[in-house]
Amino acid sequence: MRLKNLIIFLMIPFCAMAQDEPSGERHPLFRNDSILKAVLTAPISQAYAQRHQDVRIYYPGQWTYIDEDGETKRLQASIRTRGHFRREVCQFPPLQLNLKKSEVKETLFAGQNKIKIVAPCKEGDRYQQYVVLEYLAYRILQILTDHSFSTRLVRLSYVDRDEQLEPWTDIAFLIEDDSDMAKRLGLDRLHLNSVLYAQLDHPRTAIAQVFQFMIANNDYSVIKPSGDDDCCHNIQLLGVEEAEDGVIPVPYDFDFSGFVNASYAAPPSQIPVRDVRDRYFYGLCQSRPILDAAIAHVQSKREEIFALLDTTPELDEKIREKSIEYIEEFYEVIDSPELTDKVIIGRCRGEDLMKRHFDIATD
Repeated sequence: MRLKNLIIFLMIPFCAMAQDEPSGERHPLFRNDSILKAVLTAPISQAYAQRHQDVRIYYPGQWTYIDEDGETKRLQASIRTRGHFRREVCQFPPLQLNLKKSEVKETLFAGQNKIKIVAPCKEGDRYQQYVVLEYLAYRILQILTDHSFSTRLVRLSYVDRDEQLEPWTDIAFLIEDDSDMAKRLGLDRLHLNSVLYAQLDHPRTAIAQVFQFMIANNDYSVIKPSGDDDCCHNIQLLGVEEAEDGVIPVPYDFDFSGFVNASYAAPPSQIPVRDVRDRYFYGLCQSRPILDAAIAHVQSKREEIFALLDTTPELDEKIREKSIEYIEEFYEVIDSPELTDKVIIGRCRGEDLMKRHFDIATD
């Protein structure tokens, strides 16, 4: 082992432990895991009608919720449709909530401004469960690292002011704003056209990509340029502005994962599998000490992850059993050095980049 690799190896335990250290305080909305009860009253049908437009305006409405003292609170809230794929194909396109900062002070929503709502794509229990499973994917990542989006489940009732839609109630969840997440972690949101391998924070990248393998999600990219758009697909980049390295990829948007197993999901064309439930590691190659530390960290969170799956009441019992079994299959892989070599190390991308970056000798 060369000197540089030895230094990395000795530092790995401290890098892994850093994942558990608390960062900045979360906003009040995300300090509680209990399900929030809320009502959205707005011209929802008008907002939905704009779903295919590139420029979409906010429609004024009201957000009513039950706070932790059991009191009913009302806030002014505007809505508009958001997202890409789901905005185009879903019966109920996802919405963004825009609150007035002057109103939210000293409320559960203190510090909130624009909040993403993730709700069922279509009617039916199956689509409700997709939302619960995607919420759980976010929660699993929160267990693994503070470098993740905070979330909050909500039992949300919709009232269309124009009365074009009948009132309905869904299980949905709210996602922490990316600027709030960056501020909580003491970092900057980075807007880059592409990311070089050498720029990444590799211990945290390894944990993020082992997590993606856990939930069988390949609908993302870490270093792939995306034309004129900022890099990267379904990844928020965090770091320090102008720094040459230390870029941390934070995953989001997991509805195309095998863990969620949505009926509309399909593997990316470059992945040689036909079913999203089939795991295929498409992450970047890492030095063995870094990968081993990431795997050890994920192994140390096993019981906490299974406890989460076992105690989420909104999850259907049959789906709960299948979900636990699916995550158990992942642990069978990373518990086996032989399977880890074959399924993760044997399929990782950028081996030459890894060897040059970590100065690893070629046999």
